[in-house]
Amino acid sequence: MSKLTLGSYPHLLGFEQLERLLERTAKSGNEGYPPFNIEQTSDHSYRITLAVAGFSEANLAITVEDRQLVIRGRQQDDSEGRIYLHRGIAARQFQRTFVLAEGVEVGEAVIENGLLHVDLTRAVPEAVVKTISIRKG
Repeated sequence: MSKLTLGSYPHLLGFEQLERLLERTAKSGNEGYPPFNIEQTSDHSYRITLAVAGFSEANLAITVEDRQLVIRGRQQDDSEGRIYLHRGIAARQFQRTFVLAEGVEVGEAVIENGLLHVDLTRAVPEAVVKTISIRKG
């Protein structure tokens, strides 16, 4: 069985970058931690919410790298000098990556009650109709 690519569809011109983007997303290694929601808050805006209980603002970093929203969390292991009888809450780090479409901008990020909210907006492109003249060769 051969792998289908966007290049194998003759009516899809110039989508090679989208194909590379899909491959990169598949390889991003996002695991199940931390859990997150993505909601549409209006016709042109979204909100990503991550469950980051135990993380403070200082433990979190949000960057946009090559059209990818990258959210990282690092906690310090403060177990030195403590004797745990049970340790179910581990100091854990994470990295979550979300691929952004052309025109999607990252807005505000707010942390409240153990949830990190990141707002995104999508610019609506103007509809452009262009007439191409035909000349005799």
